[in-house]
Amino acid sequence: MSETKKAWMIIVNPKAGMGYGLRDWPVICNGLFERNIEFSCVFTERKFHAVELTIEAIRTGYRNIVIVGGDGTVNEVVNGMFMQQFCKPDEITIAVIPVGTGNDWVRMLGIPKTYTGAVNAIEARKTIMQDISKITFYETRVKHTRYMANVAGIGFDASVNRVFNRLKDDGRTGKFLYYWSVLRAFLPYRAKHFTVRVDGKQVFSKNLFSGTIGVGKYNGGGMLQLPNAVFNDGLLDLTLIRKLSKYRVVVNFKRLYNGTLYLLNKVTAYQGKYIEIESEVDSPIEIDGEACGYAPFTFEILPQAIKVVVGEQFLMKNV
Repeated sequence: MSETKKAWMIIVNPKAGMGYGLRDWPVICNGLFERNIEFSCVFTERKFHAVELTIEAIRTGYRNIVIVGGDGTVNEVVNGMFMQQFCKPDEITIAVIPVGTGNDWVRMLGIPKTYTGAVNAIEARKTIMQDISKITFYETRVKHTRYMANVAGIGFDASVNRVFNRLKDDGRTGKFLYYWSVLRAFLPYRAKHFTVRVDGKQVFSKNLFSGTIGVGKYNGGGMLQLPNAVFNDGLLDLTLIRKLSKYRVVVNFKRLYNGTLYLLNKVTAYQGKYIEIESEVDSPIEIDGEACGYAPFTFEILPQAIKVVVGEQFLMKNV
């Protein structure tokens, strides 16, 4: 037990980043050996397998976990941390070597995109405590609970996510696949009516184009839909984009990336510890890039709930 507590368990998603998790594992492995980082490794074989592997790693004594994957694999590991009953989640340290297509969570933490840089961050082992959100939603009329490490989306965001994941499941790849998914979802999309309460107060009851809720800033491969989010302030950030004409969506699309989204009069922002969202029709949600269930939703903040390795860039910005 004492030896495993010192070592890292590495959970590799071989399908992450269009197969980069498997293709580049020998390079990553060599980098870890060169720095004398003690580790064992396991590979995921199916969806949600990383949840099981995380629980098993913790059961056998590991308290340090490296994720070789993307945002979806991070989400599964975090959920495994909260599902296990062998120690408190904040007793576990997690790090990421990013090989996914979006990598929005590591973007917030300043983890380098290069394998060398990511391994250097693991060796340096500089950590921070980060907030997590506990989310409830429904699937086939059954209430489910899931934990979020970064950002969730409803409305148009969730529709794009479903198109994107269907295309990936069909074997489609490429750096522009997400943008193609945006176009495919955009043409038939219609705004739906949502009611939103923040800390018990109703703040919205209108047709909604898109909504973003999170503890992090980035989603969708670099979109900055929560520019004011702080990873450890004990608050959830919420961005609501009211119904827009398709023309206004197109001409303002760049605002999703440059941090000026809040300058639009159709966009409102809120912060709170507990958010409730209802919809008149079945409306989907995506959590950390993964399609989950349907409305109604609740979001609860869990302050400074996990310990994560950050990069040197993050430390320079947040000292």
